[in-house]
Amino acid sequence: MSANKESWGSRVGLVLAMAGNAVGLGNFLRFPVQAVQNGGGAFIIPYLVCLLLIGIPLLWVEWSMGRFGGKFGHHSTPFIMDTMHKNRLWKYIGVFGIWTNIAIAAYYCYIESWTLSYMLHSVVGTFEGMDQDAVAAFFNSYISIGKSTLGIPLEPIVFYVLCLLLNTFILSQGLSGGVERVAKVGMPLLILFGMFLAYKGVTITAGVDGAINDSSVGLNYLWTPNYEQLWSPSVWLAAAGQIFFTLAVGMGTIHCYASYVRSKDDIALNAMSAGWMNEFVEVVLGAAILIPISIGYLGIERVTELVQLGGLGLAFKTLPYLFFQWGDVLGAISGVMWFGLLFFAGITSSLAMGTPWMGFLQDEFNWGRKASAWSFGIIVFVLGMPTVLFFKYGVFDEYDYWAGTVSLVVFALFESILFAWVFGMKKGWREITSGSDIKVPGIYKFIIKFITPLLLLWVFVGSLVTPKGGDWGAALAGNWVLDDSSIIKKMMNSSLKKELADAIAAVNPAEVERLQNTLFYVNASRVLLITVFLSIALLVYVAYKKRVREGKI
Repeated sequence: MSANKESWGSRVGLVLAMAGNAVGLGNFLRFPVQAVQNGGGAFIIPYLVCLLLIGIPLLWVEWSMGRFGGKFGHHSTPFIMDTMHKNRLWKYIGVFGIWTNIAIAAYYCYIESWTLSYMLHSVVGTFEGMDQDAVAAFFNSYISIGKSTLGIPLEPIVFYVLCLLLNTFILSQGLSGGVERVAKVGMPLLILFGMFLAYKGVTITAGVDGAINDSSVGLNYLWTPNYEQLWSPSVWLAAAGQIFFTLAVGMGTIHCYASYVRSKDDIALNAMSAGWMNEFVEVVLGAAILIPISIGYLGIERVTELVQLGGLGLAFKTLPYLFFQWGDVLGAISGVMWFGLLFFAGITSSLAMGTPWMGFLQDEFNWGRKASAWSFGIIVFVLGMPTVLFFKYGVFDEYDYWAGTVSLVVFALFESILFAWVFGMKKGWREITSGSDIKVPGIYKFIIKFITPLLLLWVFVGSLVTPKGGDWGAALAGNWVLDDSSIIKKMMNSSLKKELADAIAAVNPAEVERLQNTLFYVNASRVLLITVFLSIALLVYVAYKKRVREGKI
């Protein structure tokens, strides 16, 4: 008898939890930067196309797969996929749905812990009186585990552990008693905080509180379309990648959450409700905060430089300084709201990451809720500490690339093939529409079977063999040189090796040592990730053999 007796307390709680799973740090930190770098307002065109042809189909696929597996008492992807076809390989493809979440949680909770720390620093006035360079230096010192301004020894580690303890405790309270309660509080607060900061972002006036530009300058910078970039496959790949990030598809969390709904419960409308709530937060709120506020006070040239560093640079190195341009009190309140909404966006996502592992242990090995939750916390702590201790050596980025990018596309490609071609579109469509409170457009039968798998294959292949500089025209004309950002070149560490060769040629011993250390830690992190994947696969094999012995298969 399985120890897994979880269930959702209400439909509202389920939708908010699903929305919380999707609404994450990428909504506020990644989307506006991606838009700026990939055509501004023109980026919204491939973004919406990918939403309609990849995002929404995968939402329906994953919700229906989860509910289908739940009918048989399965709450993690290895055995959810196993119920859909008896080829033994599918359960091992399903390992991605557990491994990805553990690997992402390992570094994601570290960013989440920054938001806890920065909320406290905002309250005590750490950033008051600092200029932008000082705030940036504070962040660099923080991630280097430098001296704490609060007097807390090893402050980043302390907050990381606190964050993991909080996640673990909530998970130990179950779906309705823990995850759902947090979603019911966190999601409304996130939207409330976001609406306030978005209002401030779109009402900036040049000459007021030190602003040098009106809000319209930042909004124009973000949304002025560059239609020439529409023809670049790299822009479409970026749009597809953002859809994966923003909807949390290709991870296994949606499957797990959906496996706890009743067999006749609606999934079509629930999926749309959670998905469109996520889009509102990302496109409306996320786009009105980071870029408009930064350009309002720093100008386009400075922000263009910072955008190249990504959303983390703007969020943690810049905004704490800008908030205090509104006065000490409002600066502290805005800081708490900004890092508070990031915290709620983070924790509602990281809680979802724990549920596939917990569901697997409860289903297959009869572990209790608390034991499975604490095992997740311990594993994430062990796997995540290298991202904390060796952040400057690229361990964090390696986890993010392989687990948070490549794995999502690979798993989504396999699950779309399983659902539409192996399980069968006829049965799949019946699963999607069963108990539906809305009429699902019939065109999606064709899209899910043909368009979505082909687009996913294109995204994967395009990432695998990205041409140098993203110049697809030259590549297709026969001059195909792989870019260092391609998966193949990433595996070969081409960029790092070039930097090392340059440092050796320049006789720069300090840089040579740093790059040699980086190469070591990058390769070590990959070995660690592979070891975790193989360990989970071994547990799936043990669980399968256990089922055979017990006559369940």
